[in-house]
Amino acid sequence: MGGAASGVWWLDWAYAGFTVLGEHVRWADLIGNIAALATVALAIPRSLWTWPVQLTGAVLLFAVSIDAQLLGNALKQAMFIGLVVYGWTRWARRTRGGTPLRVRPATAHERGLLIGLLVGGTVAVALLFEATGISWAPWPDAFIFVGSAIATFAQSRALVDFWFVWIAVDLVGVPLALMSGLWVTGLVYGVFFVLAVIGIRDWMRRYRAQAGPPTREGAVSA
Repeated sequence: MGGAASGVWWLDWAYAGFTVLGEHVRWADLIGNIAALATVALAIPRSLWTWPVQLTGAVLLFAVSIDAQLLGNALKQAMFIGLVVYGWTRWARRTRGGTPLRVRPATAHERGLLIGLLVGGTVAVALLFEATGISWAPWPDAFIFVGSAIATFAQSRALVDFWFVWIAVDLVGVPLALMSGLWVTGLVYGVFFVLAVIGIRDWMRRYRAQAGPPTREGAVSA
């Protein structure tokens, strides 16, 4: 795991930080996770700003994950760049002219598809991580990798279920981050859990308040 200057300027910057209670806290980890927290907080009121803030956090957390030798997490952040652009584009189109974003629960078919992708994707990615040795914790790392992708995709489709996926990711992410020495990340995962519970309640309230029949524009199969 990371813990010393690498000689590569951007990795050295990713390691730079300060010490709290004997633990090294990286500035990139701190700032990146503040951006990640802001991303979730902005997603609750369905603000379009959630996407550029998430992009900023992903770039910072990519650097700190490389430094900590969490290559699976680094790949996750790289993957986020594409997903964020996709989500940003969809939300911008669906809120054009000040139209409020319509949200809804996934249908039974969509939910089954998301769960199937989560299980199948985790197995496939974990086997890949084991075969290549790019992660010291291939199975939890794979679950976080795939779960984060599915949650972000479901968020881009305005599905309430994305909050439930994030809760599952948080439950795995907290112990993995602490074992990796990323104390700020571990703390943030815990806060994510609380925000996700609030998000579920808020989005469901918004869904029930929407006038007219629920839209299927965001269906996964579309």
